[in-house]
Amino acid sequence: MRHYNLALLGFGNVGRALARLLLEKATELRERYQISFAFTAIATGRHGAAIDPNGLDIQRALALVESGGSLDELSRQPSPADRLDFIRASGADVLFENTPVNYESGQPAVDHLRTALECGMHAITANKGPVVHAYHSLTRLAAAQGKKFYHEAAVMDGAPIFSLFREALPAARLLALHGVLNSTTNLILTRMEAGESFEEAVAYAQSIGIAETDPSGDIDGWDAAVKVAALVTVLMDTPLKPAEVDRTGIRGITPEHIQQAKAAEKRWKLVCSARRTPQGIQARVAPEMVGSDSPLYTVSGTTSIVQFETDVLGLLSIVESDPGPQTTAYGLLADFINAAG
Repeated sequence: MRHYNLALLGFGNVGRALARLLLEKATELRERYQISFAFTAIATGRHGAAIDPNGLDIQRALALVESGGSLDELSRQPSPADRLDFIRASGADVLFENTPVNYESGQPAVDHLRTALECGMHAITANKGPVVHAYHSLTRLAAAQGKKFYHEAAVMDGAPIFSLFREALPAARLLALHGVLNSTTNLILTRMEAGESFEEAVAYAQSIGIAETDPSGDIDGWDAAVKVAALVTVLMDTPLKPAEVDRTGIRGITPEHIQQAKAAEKRWKLVCSARRTPQGIQARVAPEMVGSDSPLYTVSGTTSIVQFETDVLGLLSIVESDPGPQTTAYGLLADFINAAG
């Protein structure tokens, strides 16, 4: 039986869903994978932090945060305010890093993950920023430390994208990818097809927690561009920054555009693509009309799809229907099991 102390940096919807999923799967982890675990450290942005080398009461931690309380009362020792010192003091074997994404630099998540690896921890994240801005350096550091830097949940939540190429497709060279990777814009366009205005569709996405108060990262294509950059960086082994992706968002799509597409038996989608060319990687995010002959046509609401073209297989598609914090949490759990293996 292998025992792991876990540190959670970020305890929002995804972090709490991960904690619940780990509790739900605890028996299976012990019996099938010979893994036991304890939560020894949790840090939040607004609800304090706690460290207990003997294991925190995770159920109480969940209740405290969800009732607006502070985790400070659970801590058995002073919890450093500095997050890097918190990681060092956590006594963890695995860090789950789930802080907000920084499109421009990936910080401070990059430093969080680097510090964890330097301390001999596996480093697991759902954050796209470090994948885009530090994938190669963090992967090299992990290898040097005999640990893993995994990030399955950074693109399409729990769907097996990165691990698919890492484990199941040896010697497959990715030539191109094509898909719908931003669920917020896909939901907005779907609701506009049903007759809502752009503003009404955005407001609905905000009301159900899919879109942020400032939805510009989604509707202007930045989230999609970061995901394209992450896929290219990892799966095509070619560093690519979001600013290098040719990017157009969906602000210009009007009800008139929607009706014109309907008349042509097509639909608007925010399409993400990347392709190897003799001149290098060409990457793009832009609204496109797609017809019923495209696999993107039937992907509606918050569902996502990515289609891969490799040198050894035909087109391979992965579809994820209606993701949420639970599916992202599964991606983190899968990374933990794979790292422990």
